[in-house]
Amino acid sequence: MTTLAAAPQAEEPIIYVIDDDLSVRSSLEDLLASVGLRSLLFGSTKEFMEASRPDAPGCLILDIRMPGMSGLDFQEHMAKSGIFLPVIFITGHGDIPMSVRAMKAGAIEFLTKPFRE
Repeated sequence: MTTLAAAPQAEEPIIYVIDDDLSVRSSLEDLLASVGLRSLLFGSTKEFMEASRPDAPGCLILDIRMPGMSGLDFQEHMAKSGIFLPVIFITGHGDIPMSVRAMKAGAIEFLTKPFRE
């Protein structure tokens, strides 16, 4: 009798969260965990770039306004650096031109704070 080997398990996706507000990071971590998603949290784009990241599927939840490099500028930096992750922008200070710029650069969503569920 022939048996088939089990198919390799796909690696668990990771949701990277970059926001300078600790309470937002913590809330998103809790929300993502409540639906079974793993997250890694960063207080800045610099922290994200300096961290070792698993080679796993994932996406990035990225705040627009942060000290240092803005989320929009970081989106461009990622593309130039060969980091290709789907980006969901979050902001408390969004406007139409900002959302258009983000979406034209490849963002998959643009959410304004506060957001629920």
